[in-house]
Amino acid sequence: QVQLVESGGGLVQAGDSLRLICLASGRTISGYSMGWFRQAPGKEREFVAAISGSGAITYYTDSVKGRFTISRDNAKNTVYLQMNSLKPEDTATYLCASTSKSVVQARLSRMDDWGKGTLVTVSS
Repeated sequence: QVQLVESGGGLVQAGDSLRLICLASGRTISGYSMGWFRQAPGKEREFVAAISGSGAITYYTDSVKGRFTISRDNAKNTVYLQMNSLKPEDTATYLCASTSKSVVQARLSRMDDWGKGTLVTVSS
């Protein structure tokens, strides 16, 4: 079973950027679809972005398109989420997840393994 550890969260102002990092251990993530999800206080967890095992296919929720970029480095067993032009509504705990299923399934939040998350707070 893979262990996923997120880092890179913090307190920033609206318009700032952050890069989240998801480091996997226990097995390779090569060939696995990976995703970023977020959960704001009092709200349900929602899909943010997903990337296919090769990195060739990516999906984003509409609210982050053009601002967030998901990428991966299989050699480093790491997935990234570059977040630009952050808004207060992006405030949430961001979680990394992995699945052996297709990236389409990842987009539907059908993940197998989850990290514990990193908190992103965007002030106005």
